[in-house]
Amino acid sequence: MATPRFPDRIVFRLFIPIVALGVTMLAGCATVPTDPAAKAEFEQLNDPLEPTNRAIFSFNDALDKVLIKPIAQLYHFILPDFVEERITVFLHNLDEPLTFVNDLLQGEPDRASTTFGRFLANSTFGVGGLFDVATDAGMPRHTEDFGQTFAVWGIGEGPYLVLPVLGPSNVRDGFGLLGDTFGDPVTIGLNQANVSGLELGRLLLTGIDLRARNLDTVEQLRRESLDYYATVRSAYRQNRRAEIRNGAPPDENGKGGFEDYQDFDDMDK
Repeated sequence: MATPRFPDRIVFRLFIPIVALGVTMLAGCATVPTDPAAKAEFEQLNDPLEPTNRAIFSFNDALDKVLIKPIAQLYHFILPDFVEERITVFLHNLDEPLTFVNDLLQGEPDRASTTFGRFLANSTFGVGGLFDVATDAGMPRHTEDFGQTFAVWGIGEGPYLVLPVLGPSNVRDGFGLLGDTFGDPVTIGLNQANVSGLELGRLLLTGIDLRARNLDTVEQLRRESLDYYATVRSAYRQNRRAEIRNGAPPDENGKGGFEDYQDFDDMDK
């Protein structure tokens, strides 16, 4: 009898909830300023482990410069635009089942219907997901994940985190990543078929493709930011809030989206 094993993606991400839980405990022990103005700023930033987060951020940034960015540049240089676009659309199509699951968990049957229709249309008429025929048919793409679902369920985001390699996050989204791993129908299907190595390839290709699509954007952000870390932190939070609102207008506090980036939650490499 074959010995069951976790999918590679699960092994890769098992450390996330442990890190998130540890940060939560440490954050609870963080010293809160007593000065009213300093306390208000502390609570607004919600980044009690900023020194640690900045150190991890610097590591991720260095790793990007010496490894991830060059790979993405080579990927972008070698592949014709048409081929690169087909890969992006194919990877997006593989994300549709996870979005469908979270649409249902969020009580959004209409959005779930759209997601199911997109996956069906693109997987058939779109030649196995290589072409996005669904958007032209009036079914625009949207994404959902377990971090967003937890937010809809009323779970607070918790302290801001920067995860090694994976980038900006928070406690809620850290646990959401684990939910994405165990709850992704594609991952489950690949594991059941005993080809979970393909899932690791999918994960790596998704990261490279994402980075290649944001080459110019990241460089502009680095170049123009007075504090790159603070800019990324603000951008991540605003983008996630916009995603959770499903594109609805900002609330009365003026919290809006950060729409210059594609899938920014995975971008801080």
